[in-house]
Amino acid sequence: MSARTEATVVIDAPMDLVWDMTNDVESWPELFTEYAEAEILERRGDTVRFRLALHPDEDGKVWSWVSERTPDRESRTVRAHRVETGPFEFMNIYWEYLPVDGGVEMRWVQEFHVKDEMPFDDDAMAEHIRTNTAEQMPHIKEQVEKAARNRSS
Repeated sequence: MSARTEATVVIDAPMDLVWDMTNDVESWPELFTEYAEAEILERRGDTVRFRLALHPDEDGKVWSWVSERTPDRESRTVRAHRVETGPFEFMNIYWEYLPVDGGVEMRWVQEFHVKDEMPFDDDAMAEHIRTNTAEQMPHIKEQVEKAARNRSS
């Protein structure tokens, strides 16, 4: 058994800017509101292995994990997965960028399965991911569109 979430946002900015900003892992703490730190651990060709750390939760705990992602500029896609899976049996992520009227449609697909021993299931995690994505995508859109306006002025 596994779950899947999918979300899209249209960003009114040039493709290259959207691509470059959203694939610059080092800048993710400025691009995403949830990340306190992004540390690059290794680069192999286009593949980057990195550790993300969230801001402390209400109990002061900092959650972090290692992921690996491989962007393909030519196809405008990114494939990623968690290396340190934490509560997941697996977590695979796919990003796609499509030119559309009004800019660039950025689509995120996450496929995962929560470990059976966790106190929540796939459905609960999917709802958490959907809620979080609904906060992150508009913030990213705002940041990239602001950068696009600053470049053109």
